[in-house]
Amino acid sequence: MVNSTPQVVTIAGSDSGGGAGIQADLKTFQARKAFGMSIVVALTAQNTLGVQSALPVPLDLIDSQFASLKADFRIGAVKTGMLFNGAYVENVVKNLKEVDFGPLIVDPVMVAKGGHQLLDQDAIDAIQDKLLPLATLVTPNIPEAEIIADMTIDSEADMLAAGLKLQGYGAKNVIVKGGHSKAERARDLVLLENGEQLWLSSPWVNTENTHGTGDTLSAAIAAELSKGTDLKDAIIIGKQFIQGAIADGIDVGHGHGPTNHWADLSDEVVVESE
Repeated sequence: MVNSTPQVVTIAGSDSGGGAGIQADLKTFQARKAFGMSIVVALTAQNTLGVQSALPVPLDLIDSQFASLKADFRIGAVKTGMLFNGAYVENVVKNLKEVDFGPLIVDPVMVAKGGHQLLDQDAIDAIQDKLLPLATLVTPNIPEAEIIADMTIDSEADMLAAGLKLQGYGAKNVIVKGGHSKAERARDLVLLENGEQLWLSSPWVNTENTHGTGDTLSAAIAAELSKGTDLKDAIIIGKQFIQGAIADGIDVGHGHGPTNHWADLSDEVVVESE
């Protein structure tokens, strides 16, 4: 039957090095057996050592990409990644309101691996005020949650406070990823719309091959949602997928290498209900 295959879209920037962005998302969609499509917001020249240059695509081309996908596909989920600046966030918000692409996963990419802030304040404000209210799920790491919630996160109690702030901004469900803490076990906080709180923990992996981890996690969750998987189960599967991808990382390049997008789901993820 036409359009019976799970279909999922990523809205993000292209990574010429293949480890993050659109490329990581499409590899993850394929690994999770969903047909992936893309709306390219920006082109980047980058590798495992960093981003050398970036060029946004014209805004009317983003409009055209949305229109093309809307006209031909039955899309079951959509995710966002790096959205370049405030004008691009607002353009994506405008387009999302005009289509029905299913649940929206917002990966608020705004901090580079080295800690450099990638987005200006206008873009951060647009994400907080206009994109988060559309989000089925938002997936910040600790530095990103600190920026959006405008607070310092030094503890699990702080993670909870930040997550509740993000729900207050309109995001229905939140994951605050704890991998930046470098504790013996990485603990991610999940806040669900129904009030349920979960901690997903897994062994912290000592590796430099972590380029694109946030993209890969959010893409795995989006792929599962496009297949009709329940959100809570999709989040757990996404965590199992990224844990396996990090633990079985591949060595390419001379910097922060990518995760392994053909790795198996990890059986080391522990789910703890509050």
